[in-house]
Parts: sequence; structure tokens; C-alpha cells
Amino acid sequence: MASAINQAAGKLPAIAKRVQNLGDMGVWQRSRAFHDLIGYINGTSTAIQGIKTTDEIFESEMVKKLLRLFDALEKLVEQNPPLEQPQRFGNKAYRDWAQAMRELLPELLEQLLPDDKKRYQFELGQYITESFGNATRIDYGTGHELSFLFFLCSLFKAEILQEGDIVSAALRLFNRYLELARQLQRTYNMEPAGSQGVWSLDDFQFVPFIWGSAQLAVKSPFDPSKFVDEEIITEYKDHFMFISCIDYICKVKTGHFGEHSNQLWSITDVPSWAKINAGLVKMYQKEILSKFPVIQHVYFGELMAFEPVSSGTTLSNARLGHVAPPPSKRICIGTPNLVPPVPVASAPPPPAESLSIELNVGDSSSESSDNSVVLRPSTSSASLVAASEGSGDKLSKE
Repeated sequence: MASAINQAAGKLPAIAKRVQNLGDMGVWQRSRAFHDLIGYINGTSTAIQGIKTTDEIFESEMVKKLLRLFDALEKLVEQNPPLEQPQRFGNKAYRDWAQAMRELLPELLEQLLPDDKKRYQFELGQYITESFGNATRIDYGTGHELSFLFFLCSLFKAEILQEGDIVSAALRLFNRYLELARQLQRTYNMEPAGSQGVWSLDDFQFVPFIWGSAQLAVKSPFDPSKFVDEEIITEYKDHFMFISCIDYICKVKTGHFGEHSNQLWSITDVPSWAKINAGLVKMYQKEILSKFPVIQHVYFGELMAFEPVSSGTTLSNARLGHVAPPPSKRICIGTPNLVPPVPVASAPPPPAESLSIELNVGDSSSESSDNSVVLRPSTSSASLVAASEGSGDKLSKE
């Protein structure tokens, strides 16, 4: 309620869809939200490399509270079982679950947010409620996954999650979200939203392949050519997000893997996980973030702002193949003497058609510039950026 009052008083920007036509796509690619999102994805990739999903990692009290939120949403699935109906896809019981979810989430967010962060409740609520699919079409796709990425990124920008939460946000929170999303897909036979079939990376997800390949970029127990082997899937599906996705695909699809998942099959020819990660990020920018049918449904607000970045601001890259330093040695939030990188003059972002989707990329900068996710205070809200340092492709420990 407080958030709604503040909005009405003009104290917070309206939470709204801002991409109304194709001409707005260029504005989106120059927006603070776009740059913060890429910085968050690549910064997380840098932080989680070499870390298994099952490894013991730091979990703050706020992360534990957020995990309990998913427990509550999972109980709603038990309370809204699928209906007996003639249609194969789109079980209408999902609409009951979605309605119950929308009614419960404001209460859950109210309980877990500190008093000084409740001003962000409405915006955070908008992002997370859009993360589980469309109740009208009963479908789920990468646009809904993107909304959850907005939710996670906003938690860091609002300083509800801190620098030390970067690993657990991916390997605990995002992984828990992934588990619930898959449960919804199976329980209610949800259709893939906007799937390109065999030519898409996956019917439902994209980011777990990016972060999963980052996990494998250091000390990988197997080469990329082996990830479709049955014994690899069985042994490592619980340890790496990438293999978890492959395992899920094998459960829901039949036939030869190369026939139903051609794009993933082609990845087996790429020589390193670092190159796979770099190629997937480029593919994500082109196939998801540059598609009007996806971005037209995205909401923006104060934390994920549609306002443009400063001229010359460049997108960050992940530095893979190097063991990320522990959070205590990383650049911390609000460091007073933090010097921003010198901006490099650049032309406006190229049109979507010119973005490369080559997975076997040869640009070493995509895997050799370090990105420690940094939250810097500004006049409005903290900004997620990446600090770049050094280069190198060989495994080393900093």
C-alpha cells in the first residue's frame, strides 16, 4: 500500500512496460536496465566458476528468507492440483495457482523486506509475479525467466542482497526458481512461449546454460564434447546447472538429442566452456534481449530503469578461466575511493541482425576481462556495473 501511495505522489517512477514499438528497442539496448542486467549476468558467471551447485556456500539470512518464499509457492501447487481435461497442454488449474500466487506474494514480500526497503515492494512484486508464466495462455518462456533476472538484479541494486550473496543468489535462489518453474511446466503441461522448436536453445530456459557453463569454466570434470553422455548426465546433473538442464530435456523429449536439440548438440564441438559461455551470452543478447516480442512485455521501474546510460558506457564481459576471489577480497559495495573505468567512446548499439551468435568465438575479450559485480550509489539508486582488469585465458588463481 505504501508503495502505491508513493507512486501516486510521484515519488517513484511508474512500473510500466516501456517498449511499445520497434523503435524503442534501441532505447532499451542503451538503457541502465540493459547494462545492469548484462553486468549482473556476467559478474555472476565470474563469481560462480568452479563452484558446484551442491557445494557448501554462504547463505545470508535474507537468502534463507527468499528460499522460504519458494517453499510457500510450492505448497500452492499441492493446493491446486491439475484438472481432468481433454486438452493435452495448458491445464486450467494453473490459473488457480497463478491467482493464489499473486494474492500471496505481496504478503510474503511485506514480511521479508526490511522497513527501509519496503518502498521497493511494488516493483519487486511486479518482477517476481511475472516470472512464472502467463495465466491466459498457460505458457512459460525466456521472457518470464528474464523477469526473474530483473527481480534478482533489483535485490542487489536495492542492497537487499549484498556483495557476499552473489554466489548463493545464483546457485541457491535461481536454482530454486528453476526447480519450481519446471514443476509448474510438468504439473500444468505449460506450453513453451515463443519457442522456435528444434532451432531454439531450449523450449523454456536460457540463463541456466550461461551460468552452468560458467560453473564448468574452471576445474571441469569433463569436456564439452561429453555433456550429452548418459553417464555424465547421471553423475553431474545435481552438481552443475548446465547438466541439470540437459537431464530435464532428456526427460521431456524423446529421440536423438541432435534431432530435438540441435543448437545444444552443436555446442559439443566447442573446445572450452569459457568459449561456450561467451557465445551463449552473445546469443542471449541477440535471440532474447533483441527480440521485440519478448521485450514488449518487460516492466521497468526505479531499480531496473529505462533511462539511458551515459554516452560511451560499454557492456561488461565475464572473465572466465580464473578462480574468482572470495567475496571479502572482491570490490565491495559502496567503496568510497572506487574509481570508475575510463569510458571508451563507442557508437550506438548495432541492430539485432548484426549481433554475432557464433558459439565458437575467437574474441578473447569475451572471456578475459574480469567482472566483479559492483553496486555504486548514485543520485537515484545503486547501479550494477563491472570493473574490468587484466586479461588471460589460462587457469590461474588470483
